[in-house]
Amino acid sequence: MEYKKILIVQAIVLLLNLIVAFAKIAYGYLTGSISMEADGFHSLMDGGGTMVGIVGVWVASRPADESHPYGHRKHEPFASLFIALLLLITGFEVARGALLHLQEPVSPRVTSLSFMVMLGTMAVNLFVTTLETRKGREYNSPILIADALHTRSDIFVSIGVIFSLIVVKAGYPVIDVIAGIIIALIIAKSGLDVVRETSYSLLDASVLDADMLCRIALEIEGVEDCHHIRTRGTVDNVYVDLHVQVKGELSINEAHCVAHAVENQIKEMVEGVKDVVVHLEPTK
Repeated sequence: MEYKKILIVQAIVLLLNLIVAFAKIAYGYLTGSISMEADGFHSLMDGGGTMVGIVGVWVASRPADESHPYGHRKHEPFASLFIALLLLITGFEVARGALLHLQEPVSPRVTSLSFMVMLGTMAVNLFVTTLETRKGREYNSPILIADALHTRSDIFVSIGVIFSLIVVKAGYPVIDVIAGIIIALIIAKSGLDVVRETSYSLLDASVLDADMLCRIALEIEGVEDCHHIRTRGTVDNVYVDLHVQVKGELSINEAHCVAHAVENQIKEMVEGVKDVVVHLEPTK
């Protein structure tokens, strides 16, 4: 994987996310628009997610060492948990601010500049999505592709904010508060989604289908059966171990060659597999 090029793309994306976030937060605060300000905090958390991606790629580029024989990839989910906590806190604070505006109504000032800010930030998000998708495919980077999908979802949130601004300008300021609460819930859900996805890696949940791996192993000449198949890690960094049965009369060298063939076949046919441990057993 081309780590340096991926880091450059992520640095560009981080800068653009921060510009978008502060533009929405600042103008939302100045005009009293809860929905725009909330969307700005949503974009700010996206910047935090990009920072986690940068740390993840940097750590992933470090080779395994004596103290970390399986590599350093689990630093990334730990960092993701911190971002999830920030998302939950941000969602709570945005919702609390919106509810306070319900008690003390404030009519936000909606001007043509409000729409220009939202449309401009949407254009930046569209550029980021296109850039990350293209470079993610070019560099075979799951992190860039996943972040592109996340940014694409932000565009739909911004469309909702624009709709709320139109309704507010038409004389219904309460819609701005409602939109702020909805965005707060979206932010909180994003945090819970991060916790759920991160837990799969930290708790060593199964990553690949065992039957599929068994079928691949059985394609190798000399493999009689396979069982006790286990996988862990992330979709782009999978560790596999399985028990393979071979005929008892095979020599050690022959059985060893079968094990290597199984390992190479799985790595070749299943994207993201980092290591395969094959336990040999004689057929009964």
